[in-house]
Amino acid sequence: MTEKTPVLKTPVVMTIAGSDSGGGAGIAADLKTFAAFGVHGTCSITSVTAQNTTGVLNTFDLAPEAVADQIEAVCMDMDVKWAKSGMLASSEIVKEVAKQVKKHSLSLVLDPVMAAEAGGNLLRKEALSVLIEELLPICKVTTPNASEAGALAGIPVKTHEDAKLAARKIADLGVESVIVTGGHIDATDLIYESGSGKFTRVPGTFVKGGTHGSGCTYSASIASCLAWGDNLETAAKKAKLFVEQAIVRSVPVGNGVGPVNPLGRTIEEKDRYLALQDVKEAVSILEDSPEFAKLIPEVGCNIGMAIPGARTYEDIAAVEGRIVRHRGKAYPVGCINFGASRHVAGIILAALRAKTDIKAAINVKYSEEILESCKELGLGISSFDRTEEPENVSTMDWGTSEAVKKYGGVPEVIYDKGGIGKEPMVRLLGRSASELAKIAVELARRRA
Repeated sequence: MTEKTPVLKTPVVMTIAGSDSGGGAGIAADLKTFAAFGVHGTCSITSVTAQNTTGVLNTFDLAPEAVADQIEAVCMDMDVKWAKSGMLASSEIVKEVAKQVKKHSLSLVLDPVMAAEAGGNLLRKEALSVLIEELLPICKVTTPNASEAGALAGIPVKTHEDAKLAARKIADLGVESVIVTGGHIDATDLIYESGSGKFTRVPGTFVKGGTHGSGCTYSASIASCLAWGDNLETAAKKAKLFVEQAIVRSVPVGNGVGPVNPLGRTIEEKDRYLALQDVKEAVSILEDSPEFAKLIPEVGCNIGMAIPGARTYEDIAAVEGRIVRHRGKAYPVGCINFGASRHVAGIILAALRAKTDIKAAINVKYSEEILESCKELGLGISSFDRTEEPENVSTMDWGTSEAVKKYGGVPEVIYDKGGIGKEPMVRLLGRSASELAKIAVELARRRA
């Protein structure tokens, strides 16, 4: 009898929080974060906010029984062990959430949301005392920022010593662990575990980008990591790094504080994988064409593909060591990797500045016949003159920009006739490397 391989069960995590009509914080941020960490996200909406990047315009609290019914519906059907709470606007909602946490034995990460990042109160003053008395004592972890920690502990928090004192005071209220996040001090988070009396610092750096929803994203990250079985220190380190990356990848979508982008890194990793696969397919197309080998310049050729929003040559996949002619065939000298070719990257980055959907380039041998074949295929053509190149510039960046300026847009073909010690060259530009490889093969066949 063969043993069955145990199946790793996906954790189910719940967020108990308010909605954000602007899509940056609350339930919106939490569910994106859950998805990025690979847990199944569920929710109980406590309040509906009319909110955007400039602030909270209005809030509409749900009835406490509506909040309870959402929690009940999920917990009676799914195995929910970890939950996180965010906006709990009223004392009645706080009391109902505390009741449900006890009833379903939920391990709760409490984000004591008091105000929106862009402005606007999200917790009524009378609800704060109920949160301290009824919800904090049954929490596993709470993640206040400096201002929130001060409100919970009853002291101002402006330094690390203030944060340590506040963490102890909050732990004395019954919560097992306190993480005072450092975004309002010096980006260092402070963990206090009441059972051991241990303090742990998690250093970080301030990064540029939108921070709307950063607190929600942090607590949702902590809950996700704990649901996967991480200890608190590991969860806090992962959450900190995750939030920093979400801030860096934030996209300005309004006139106020930009929202964090919890799925930014996941999408970028997907894009990088697809770029590698596209260049791999392109190289395979070139290798399978005996005719293309005759289009390879003396210095070799390369083909590259950028991820969307590429900013540096490290965002562009190409062949390490170029593609050369070997025994009458195209032969890639090295592996396909990001940052493999500054030459091709320079062309693509310059083209991207003018047209964001032009993400690929390949260089081939120059000849009048090849240019004629390009015209027959209806490809737009432009050129630059190396003798006009200024000092201290990147040739490919400058040359591509000059050709784009001359053409009045991004052409499909840019050539130059070379210079002293420089081989003349034709570059093809397009939306994908595999598309360009097919065009290059067609040009080679026409030339043959």
